[in-house]
Amino acid sequence: MTTAAPPVPAVPKPARSRLLRFEQRGMPYALISPYFLLFAVFGLFPLGFTLWVSLHRWRLAGEKEWVGFDNYAFLLTNERFWNATGNTLGIFVMSTIPQLLLALAIASALNKRMRFRLAIRLGILLPMVTSVVAVAVVFSHLYGTEFGLFNWLLNLVGVDNINWRADKLPSWFAISSMIDWRWTGYNAIIFLAAMQTIPRDLYEAAAIDGASPRRQFWQITVPQLRPIIIFTVFVSTMGGLTLFAEPTMFGSGLYGGGTAGQFQTVAMYIVQAFRQRNNYGLAAAAAWLLFLMILIVALINYLFVNRIRGSR
Repeated sequence: MTTAAPPVPAVPKPARSRLLRFEQRGMPYALISPYFLLFAVFGLFPLGFTLWVSLHRWRLAGEKEWVGFDNYAFLLTNERFWNATGNTLGIFVMSTIPQLLLALAIASALNKRMRFRLAIRLGILLPMVTSVVAVAVVFSHLYGTEFGLFNWLLNLVGVDNINWRADKLPSWFAISSMIDWRWTGYNAIIFLAAMQTIPRDLYEAAAIDGASPRRQFWQITVPQLRPIIIFTVFVSTMGGLTLFAEPTMFGSGLYGGGTAGQFQTVAMYIVQAFRQRNNYGLAAAAAWLLFLMILIVALINYLFVNRIRGSR
């Protein structure tokens, strides 16, 4: 003789409806809440604390004094800060435009059938994983004033030696070449991945209509890559405005950016104000001005994206 299992008590309807409502509305937020908690701790709090510090005359080993916006007023009238800003924008423009154009050309070449295509694709990513220190050592020898390879090549065509660290444009060019050597392959792989998603029917139809490969590239490939091009421009802009490692290593690890600050970037200016001048408040204010500069560029990029989407 078997005994029947005790009946399961029914969940009251109000409690069941609240549980169902939580699963539908609250559970997604509960699942993604760890990200927002981590972002609040490691993102929003440092951002707010840096803003608070920037309003003080703050030294790590000294007293802290409220000065309001004096740090910002000093930076906006400081010649060295504007020099660092100009250097940052100049190196960014000099490195980003050739980098993206060259990456687009490399991606177009790799998108065609060739032997050892996989090995070549992996090879163009090797500069990205190379240590910045190693890159700086190699390029420092290449741009040496007396025995550098590039000056030797210039001497062959009758050009005198160039002191690549002494003036703005030569130092900008040298640093830009370091950046392009490291990051061109990365952008090329992104472009290549996007090119492989373009339907082949478009190229076949264009070939039937008599379009040359060059016209197919500019009329089909580039328009289809517009979102990816905007993405790479955006990422390159963020990296260019926060440039620190390459110019620092090019200057032998010093934050001054040369004897006259000819290649000092804003990020180098921030670190110099913090570590060498022990001026925590001034460094925080410079960091916030750099943050606002990045926001302005991001806003311009956002408006540009919307304009392209609206024109389709």
